[in-house]
Amino acid sequence: MPDQLLERLDAQARANRETRSGFLRRLAERELDAERGQERAQLEALLDKATAPMGGEAARLIREDRESH
Repeated sequence: MPDQLLERLDAQARANRETRSGFLRRLAERELDAERGQERAQLEALLDKATAPMGGEAARLIREDRESH
């Protein structure tokens, strides 16, 4: 990692009253959580399509079929 970046990381960590390791851990967790949120949004968009008029009809037909057995 470039020295200049490490200096910036250390300065920000000090400003936040945390260690470099703690600062990097927090950033990594935030980034991973953001990715998870994007994946969830994409999944919800797909589910919304599945419950749209055409998809909703298919879901209803499947449900009726299951209930008939």
